[in-house]
Amino acid sequence: MDFRSMDGEYRGYVSGHDPMFEFLRRVLAERLGVTHPHPAFRVFALTGSAEVYRYEEKSTGTQVICKFYGNKYGWDRDRAAALVRQEYQSLRTLRGYGLAGSPHHVVRPLALDVDINCVLAMEYYRGEPLSRAISRGIGHGEHDHLYWRLTALAYFLATQHRRTANGIGVDFQVDASYLRHVVRRSQRAGRMGQGDADEFNWLSDQWRDRSVMWQDQEVWLHGDATPANFLFGSGLDAAAVDLERMRRGDRMFDVGRVAGELQHASMSMTGDRHRAEPFIGHFLWEYSCHFPDREGTFASITRRLPYYMGLNLLRIAANDYVGDDYRHRLLRQGKELLRAH
Repeated sequence: MDFRSMDGEYRGYVSGHDPMFEFLRRVLAERLGVTHPHPAFRVFALTGSAEVYRYEEKSTGTQVICKFYGNKYGWDRDRAAALVRQEYQSLRTLRGYGLAGSPHHVVRPLALDVDINCVLAMEYYRGEPLSRAISRGIGHGEHDHLYWRLTALAYFLATQHRRTANGIGVDFQVDASYLRHVVRRSQRAGRMGQGDADEFNWLSDQWRDRSVMWQDQEVWLHGDATPANFLFGSGLDAAAVDLERMRRGDRMFDVGRVAGELQHASMSMTGDRHRAEPFIGHFLWEYSCHFPDREGTFASITRRLPYYMGLNLLRIAANDYVGDDYRHRLLRQGKELLRAH
């Protein structure tokens, strides 16, 4: 969810009889120390796949973000309640590693209420989303701006991964199983034929036999490292949002997703996948500089990179908003990446 892609579409005021009114009043008073005798909350709907809204108290200008999970799984309210609690705890967990403040920040969870459509309230972080920086850099030629944002993102992710490594070896089979899941989902939706499915699964099996895919240690992953989920302030300040998919795993699940998103942006904006290569190389080199052996780290992540970039392109191709022609381009490029040696 892109919390700062826009200020949002104005939807009016929260009624004093709405349970959200009292919830917001308590959040401001008890979590943010903001009180007002007669608060009034304006509502702005933000764009994205989730039900996310920005609430602004009119007199004080205090803002919070609220994300609703209640409709995510239809009538399965227990599953939605488990997810809102999971994201609340994920935000707290990463912040517990010192990722709070400048320059590395994970948004602060403020409160949750499973009885109000499984709502999670979080702090409002003002910043430029990575999606906008990519558009400026690849779509409009502001290369230096994108390089700077990628430097900040590399610094953030390297810090997160370095601080959360637990010494336990990664289980590549988890990511290989995820690829098979994406393939099955694409087949069920009629977006991939059996021939393509068999080839992707076979290529994934070849990577499973490579020792390099099993040699790193687990870290806490963002889990959904897409351009909508990172925001940038001044200098090297960077913030992460949307941690509902956070888990332990191979750092390349995050790093490769960022690289894959850069290639996808280049393909969709310019028609030329090669336009992304300088930005991808810059991001990987900057990420590697935060480890004792920069060149060794760079060599290790670049050997694994094609698999995770290909996996990300396959994931994007599975979405229903992708047209058939572009989907075929994504699948072809995904195969090329997975064929790398």
